[in-house]
Amino acid sequence: MNYENILLSIEDGIAHLRLNRPAKRNAVSNGLLQDIEAAFDGLGADTTVVVISGEGAHFSAGLDLSEHQVRTPFEVLQHSQWWHRVFHKVQFGGRPVVAALHGAVVGGGLELATSTHVRVAGRSTFYQLPEGQRGIFVGGGASVRVSKIVGADRMTEMMLTGRRYDAEDGYRLGLSHYLVDDAEVLPEAFRLARQIATNAPLSNWASINAVANIGDMSMANGLYTESMAAALAQSSDEANKRMQDFLNRKKG
Repeated sequence: MNYENILLSIEDGIAHLRLNRPAKRNAVSNGLLQDIEAAFDGLGADTTVVVISGEGAHFSAGLDLSEHQVRTPFEVLQHSQWWHRVFHKVQFGGRPVVAALHGAVVGGGLELATSTHVRVAGRSTFYQLPEGQRGIFVGGGASVRVSKIVGADRMTEMMLTGRRYDAEDGYRLGLSHYLVDDAEVLPEAFRLARQIATNAPLSNWASINAVANIGDMSMANGLYTESMAAALAQSSDEANKRMQDFLNRKKG
């Protein structure tokens, strides 16, 4: 399938989704959001991991302000919930998603990045939530995802001041998990994607879904859910085979 705003390729079960609006610094337009949603909806069962990157000098500079229009409160609510639905598919679609970050990871671009599971940043990367300076408020999930990573207090400071955090700051705060030279961002992202692809699919699924949901639960409910996830994963045929293979190697 051809897309107007992204490039999508799949090789050996790993999909590479590239945001392809470099002249707009990969700002998130309605068309780009539609293409991301369609791409994730269209991935087959043989696609096990997704890598997301941005063409040009930036990952994504956030909301495409050229599309900003006066909307009624209900229209704004619906538009925000569309962003939530799309990024929910990224985070909870059942496949691990690796983000390859460089340049601007700003506003909606940061909301997209934090919906992924593993984030590799180049040294040119910077992070910002400039919505306060635009007279708007985040609407793509930052108040949940970004605040869980950096803390509500720090996110509030980011929004009030428009402060820009560089790649080192982002790595220290947890906005990225890996920090490498820009030339190494995609190779490292694909190295991690290939490693993740060798995991048992049920283990990957549980890591994506159970951990995030347990974080929203009471301690008692979280521990019960952990036990249920462990029961599903550890009783599978593949888990038993992998454990036997491991134990046989230890004996040999």
